[in-house]
Amino acid sequence: MFFRIVLMLYALISMAASADESEVDRAAIEQGRYLFDAANCYACHTDVDNDGAPLAGGRALESDFGIFFSPNITPDKDTGIGNWSDEDFIRALILGIAPDGHHYYPSFPYLSYQNMNREDILAIKAYLFSQPAVSQKNKPHQLAWYLSGFTLRIWKLLNDLAAMPVTYDGSRGSYLVDVLGHCNECHTPRNMLGMLKMQNRLEGNKALSAPDISTSKNGIGGWDKQELADLFRYGELPDGDYVADHMGEVVDNSTSKWADYDLQAVIEYLQR
Repeated sequence: MFFRIVLMLYALISMAASADESEVDRAAIEQGRYLFDAANCYACHTDVDNDGAPLAGGRALESDFGIFFSPNITPDKDTGIGNWSDEDFIRALILGIAPDGHHYYPSFPYLSYQNMNREDILAIKAYLFSQPAVSQKNKPHQLAWYLSGFTLRIWKLLNDLAAMPVTYDGSRGSYLVDVLGHCNECHTPRNMLGMLKMQNRLEGNKALSAPDISTSKNGIGGWDKQELADLFRYGELPDGDYVADHMGEVVDNSTSKWADYDLQAVIEYLQR
């Protein structure tokens, strides 16, 4: 009888612990979903134009250096990230280094993500691992002949030595704009080597048709708070027109999903 009572108590304790763990897992996944949207991961890692499976990669990202194809980030163990550890995922996001040691090209915005905190990174991983696994091999990049793993390492070294780091001032607005949202990747011009010219941050990138969103008179300096809110919520511009193409995707997949307090934090940051 005593032994049976002990077993029942053990079972109840185990069930309670499992319930607590499940609650923690659900909270991490929900947090990860919000951060995933804030980082607009869906747009780059889904080949929408060809009806690709969500997050299975294969989207073509055209640049002056050739075409980069985004990788599969579903939890498939053979073609995705299903075998990645927490440390593998963290190193990829903040250092741009894959689990096998090869370096990612800066088309993956690790230069912005390097300021992400560990909790947020692991929450995104939890969300990704809760999604359906898709078996789809990654497409090889189609790049200029002079680009290779060796030249990429040289580029990363030069970038660390010569380029200004991506801005992050510790505020929530900066975290959403400069880190998670990686807005500099499109809206800050680059030099001939593809390095971000952070001295001209957010002043636009003609090569990507990305407009000036700095506080200058050529940017959003004359916009009021409601106009910025309408842009991020609905994609509406002050003249009544609407954004399209890549910025349209950003609004649909990311900024329109911000909580009100994050929307206000971004507006305050951009209007400084």
